[in-house]
Amino acid sequence: MMKRVKKWMSLALALSLTLSLTACGGSEEAVPETEQGGEAQTELMIFAAASMTETLTEIAELYKDVAPEVTMTFNFASSGDLLTQIKEGADCDLFISAAPTQMNALDGTLADDAEKNPDGLDMLLEGSRIDLLENKVTLAVPEGNPAGIESFDQLAGLLGGGDSVLLAMGNSDVPVGQYTLKIFDYYGLSVADMEAAGKLTYGSDVKEVTTQVSEGAVDCGIIYATDAFSAGLTVVDGATPEMCGQVIYPAAVLKAGKTEQAQALLDYLQSDAAMAVFESVGFSPAF
Repeated sequence: MMKRVKKWMSLALALSLTLSLTACGGSEEAVPETEQGGEAQTELMIFAAASMTETLTEIAELYKDVAPEVTMTFNFASSGDLLTQIKEGADCDLFISAAPTQMNALDGTLADDAEKNPDGLDMLLEGSRIDLLENKVTLAVPEGNPAGIESFDQLAGLLGGGDSVLLAMGNSDVPVGQYTLKIFDYYGLSVADMEAAGKLTYGSDVKEVTTQVSEGAVDCGIIYATDAFSAGLTVVDGATPEMCGQVIYPAAVLKAGKTEQAQALLDYLQSDAAMAVFESVGFSPAF
């Protein structure tokens, strides 16, 4: 009899604990962590070219008034690095690159073009890709312009001759470096000869090149107009489309991401309010 009583007491205790835990679990589920003030919160992962750091950070503050339920987490880096991360499976909702090359590599409409989309990837939300912004490639100098660099024409003469000059440029796998290589081709300059003469130094993205110029570690650097503006650098010349083509920043929503919210943000980036921020540092609309 005693054993039966103990058995029933154990069952009653177990039932009581189960009901208690269920009640606690129910109270936690009633207020999900993704909700604040009864409104579902969304975190958007934005992968953007390093040259957009200042403008997108400012626009994120403005967007809080438009969509307070949305928070943005930015990944600013060279477009080539961002492309690699996306291809390797990094979470990304919206991608903005500093050149079409990196966006092409994810565009399913170009899957049959082995040159533009070598892996045949189809990762962009259909119909979301746009040309968002245009930038300019410029020749910037440190404060006071100690080397007296005044133009691309003059620089080309120094780089191709026996004169001493040190130019900072982006690596060949990032857009600003690729535009620089086109400028070298325009002037018939040999990268190998310039490297052998110790006339070139590199940065992994446009921010690193800008820093070298700002710190006076080089005589000049080839960077975007927007980065020169943000760093307060003197621009002595601008590259023409004949020299390096147009500097177009495409943007697109990733189909594996939060497509509805990301598209809404991309729409906002085309608004007058957002464009005012972009234009204040030297961008211009490309759509």
